[in-house]
Amino acid sequence: MAIKKYVANADTTITNAFQPNLNTRATGANAGASDVLETFSIYGRQASSSAELSRILIKFPIDQITTDRNNGVIPGSGSVSFYLRMFNAKHSKTVPSGSYLMVAEPLSSDWQEGFGLDLETYKDKTNGNVGSNWMSASATTRWTKTGGDYITAANAAYPWRWFSQSMTTGLEDIEIDITQMVELWSAGTVNNYGFGVHLTGTAEAYYDVAEDGTYDGWNQNTTGSTTSFYTKRFFARGTQYFFKKPVIEARWNSSRKDDRGDMFYSSSLAGVNDNLNTIFLYNYVRGRLSNIPSVNKGAIYVSFYSGSNDDSKSSGHSKATGDETGREDRMAITLPTTLPYTHVSTLNPYVVTGGWISTGIYTASFAITGANPPLTKIFDVWHDGSGKNHPWAGAEFATSSFQPLNMSASVSVNKPFYFLNITNLRDSYDAAETARFNLFVRPKYWNPTIYTIASADTENTSQASASYMVYRVLDGHAAVPYGTGSNAETMLSYDMSGNYFDFDMRLLEPGYTYAFKFSFYDNDIGSWTEQKDSFKFRVEDYEY
Repeated sequence: MAIKKYVANADTTITNAFQPNLNTRATGANAGASDVLETFSIYGRQASSSAELSRILIKFPIDQITTDRNNGVIPGSGSVSFYLRMFNAKHSKTVPSGSYLMVAEPLSSDWQEGFGLDLETYKDKTNGNVGSNWMSASATTRWTKTGGDYITAANAAYPWRWFSQSMTTGLEDIEIDITQMVELWSAGTVNNYGFGVHLTGTAEAYYDVAEDGTYDGWNQNTTGSTTSFYTKRFFARGTQYFFKKPVIEARWNSSRKDDRGDMFYSSSLAGVNDNLNTIFLYNYVRGRLSNIPSVNKGAIYVSFYSGSNDDSKSSGHSKATGDETGREDRMAITLPTTLPYTHVSTLNPYVVTGGWISTGIYTASFAITGANPPLTKIFDVWHDGSGKNHPWAGAEFATSSFQPLNMSASVSVNKPFYFLNITNLRDSYDAAETARFNLFVRPKYWNPTIYTIASADTENTSQASASYMVYRVLDGHAAVPYGTGSNAETMLSYDMSGNYFDFDMRLLEPGYTYAFKFSFYDNDIGSWTEQKDSFKFRVEDYEY
């Protein structure tokens, strides 16, 4: 699971627009219960230089993000990105066009959502009831500055003031990276009062006088626009459309690429990173992944040995004495110095330092060089490295093995056509479950011999770069699009058994049929190639 959504827990629209009579401003109007949100700027409608503005206030449950992080549901700071996502609501009015910026500006004071609905005549007033408006953050507290109190560079613990997105057609969704702000909120460095979403100051209408004579609420905007931007609407949290609610979307790369079944000796045919092999240790205690107590989230160590004469066990090592007499020194472990978690021990060239990935999961990465002929089997022993001069003499956790291969070039072009199947796909899933899906992949034009058919299982070909997407069968809506960018949030993992991935059904609206699609990266053409097969399933909200 590498995507998690946090739906807004409060949103509303505030405005100083004129009511239909063009005499009275709707500065006391509240729209906290509306199923849409609206932002606009109107210049010169009531008078030659009149200015009318509308802004969106929106807040998210950052405490849930903090709780999920503490519980290991999402990664720590630096390993996850957060995006503000708001979805365009089509309407019959005009939309702002031309090049302009929409900004999400952090608020510096708290506010109330309210219960108003009317975004046409602005008849729903706060008037002593719950809710914010253009003049006030709540029924009892005025804004310091009308239109909302925002964090400024002078009082912020960070150098930026807002997050922005370019708009051209007026029909765009919002998708803005707000990771820096979420991390400050989550850490408690800045109080979470949400965002004001609106046009920039240069796009909001020009005005050079105070709004009214009773409250000097908004400063002059002499650099504002004399062109109107009317009107941009988004779906609010109260919308009936499941996939249109405003959310903060957490994205991270949770894929694990376990090379144990696809190990290679270092070769001049490959670069440094491609010569790297990665293996994993999974510590299950009574069927559940658990950290090793003596290691916890710290370093773990892996020693490597050649095999006995029959390769049935590791050769020449004794945990009790640390004796390595008889070890075949035909192997050396090398490692790029810039990689995290891993390095070659100075105590022994056959010890690699690995690291903790998540609860009960540890990993180590290394490159292998060896004499000719190379070893056919290498044994890896995971331990705590407690021996001062003989790290292998400490507590051992697990022993396994792998069979490295030699890289080779080809004189023919690879044709990446595949047959694939989800081997454990069910007809339906509960809306609250997270399921693991196992993918079987083989070359489409595989031609086995009679002997192969009779004696061997069909080989499952793991894809090093594979991604999934989910669409709703009814209308083709991409509920979870391919995430192959910097966050790689929909990348598949792989191990000796093949590709797999975990999926949280909470991302999908119950009561519909969905389908998985897959895309593999084709190195020959330098792009992703979508596979033809679709795999359908239904999501149900079971009450019992």
